[in-house]
Amino acid sequence: MRTPMITQPRWALVPMAAAILFALSACSRPAMPGGSAGATEVAEEGDHAEESAGARSVTMDPAAMKAAGIRVESLKSVIHGEQLRVPGEVLDNAYGTTLITPRVEALVVRRQARLGDEVRAGAPLATLASVDVSDAQAELRIAEQEWKRVSALGREAVSGRRIAEAKVAVDRARAKAQAYGLPGTAAGSVNGQFTLTAPHAGRITEDDFVVGERIEPGRALFRLVDESVVWVDAKLPAGVASRIAVGSTATIVAGGQRMTGKVLRSAHRTSEATRNAVVRIEVPNKDDRLHGGDFVDVYLGAEAGNDGDGGTLAVPTTALVQLDGDTVAFRQNANGALEAVPVRTGIIVGDATIIEEGLKPGDKVVVAGTFALKAQLLKAQLGEGHGH
Repeated sequence: MRTPMITQPRWALVPMAAAILFALSACSRPAMPGGSAGATEVAEEGDHAEESAGARSVTMDPAAMKAAGIRVESLKSVIHGEQLRVPGEVLDNAYGTTLITPRVEALVVRRQARLGDEVRAGAPLATLASVDVSDAQAELRIAEQEWKRVSALGREAVSGRRIAEAKVAVDRARAKAQAYGLPGTAAGSVNGQFTLTAPHAGRITEDDFVVGERIEPGRALFRLVDESVVWVDAKLPAGVASRIAVGSTATIVAGGQRMTGKVLRSAHRTSEATRNAVVRIEVPNKDDRLHGGDFVDVYLGAEAGNDGDGGTLAVPTTALVQLDGDTVAFRQNANGALEAVPVRTGIIVGDATIIEEGLKPGDKVVVAGTFALKAQLLKAQLGEGHGH
């Protein structure tokens, strides 16, 4: 009697095959000490990040430094009281600036001056017409005629009261005419036209109106500026501004030309945003070189401070560069490497910049070739020169 064969259904073999494949793959995977492959990749990335973050110094032999024009010097103190170089802005001299405005509502009839014109004192600028001015001219004419009549008759024919009333009437009419900008006499017609004139010599720097426009009282038609003398506002730290003597000499440099000015005053207010103060300088504007809004370099002589040591640290301005958002200088450490050191800077003294924090006396600092050194450092940070 033949024993019957027991057959397994096909669906029962699928889980067994999957288990065998999983076991084979586990056996064939190489052992990884210390963790999985993913952990190793993270560690490698960490190594690269650490290496890039540390790329803040460059090592060069003396021959390479000389070839790149890199020069190192020891830091020394500079003495307070040296010349300071600070930025400045040219302003119109407010004491020589006039806004030309009508004193009554009027219509512009004619223009006699244009933007940029240089005019003399008394020159006509614009002619306007006004009903109020016409009334004032008529009142003045009548009042003057009456005053002449009663004055000619004398006290024998006219009472003292009538003479007094005529005098008051003419004085009032003249005052009203002068308040409107009229000359105060009845000469001319009563058509209501009057002319605005230049109260002093100067240049027209603004004329925001058109002929035929109705102008309200007090609106400026012209801005007249005497440019023979201008102001320059120099901005510098408040602690230094207090050491600039009023009346001292200042040198203004604009477009390669040097001009001499005098310090008028030092501001008693410090800007909340910049922590700077303003020193105002009066400058004779020979040959019309300076104009309002120009930016210039200002050289000031600062008096000695009360620091006690009489000096502070400074480096040539060319020794400072921007790196990763910081102002840095390159300092040579004991191993000879040139490392980027963040510094906090102060004012500019001549061709040098005051160092308030980050360096100390005796530090060896790169004073020439800093841009070549910065380029080498950036190459190192980008991975050039590394073996990986």
